[in-house]
Amino acid sequence: MKPQQLRALRETYKEWFDEMGNLLIELFHYLALFVISASIAWSAVLAYIGMVANGHPTIDDILLLFIYLELGAMVGIYFQTNIMPVRCLIFIAITALSRLLIADVQTHHQADIGILLVSGAILLLGLSTLVIGKRQSNQ
Repeated sequence: MKPQQLRALRETYKEWFDEMGNLLIELFHYLALFVISASIAWSAVLAYIGMVANGHPTIDDILLLFIYLELGAMVGIYFQTNIMPVRCLIFIAITALSRLLIADVQTHHQADIGILLVSGAILLLGLSTLVIGKRQSNQ
């Protein structure tokens, strides 16, 4: 075989393997999103069943459902755009910290440095969403 034919053959195989690699990555991507979505739905259903078994939801339970909702929205956005929605992650963190703050206040019934720290973290996360929003609008 001539060197030109070998190069052409090599390019053909390289293109084929690149396409196969891209296909496998895309298949894994969809499979992973499906597994994550199913896990979120499963967890949300189990949390809801727990609320029904208790006879009433608490604010902690409702905030947990909001976390599941935000996780589902994040997966949906990522599925449609292939871009990780960082703001959704921040909203999830804010909701989780709010849940922690409410649980702490309900349990201890007293103000301490922990409440101040969690509140400060919520404030920082809220400010970070503003910064990210401004950065995205400038692009």
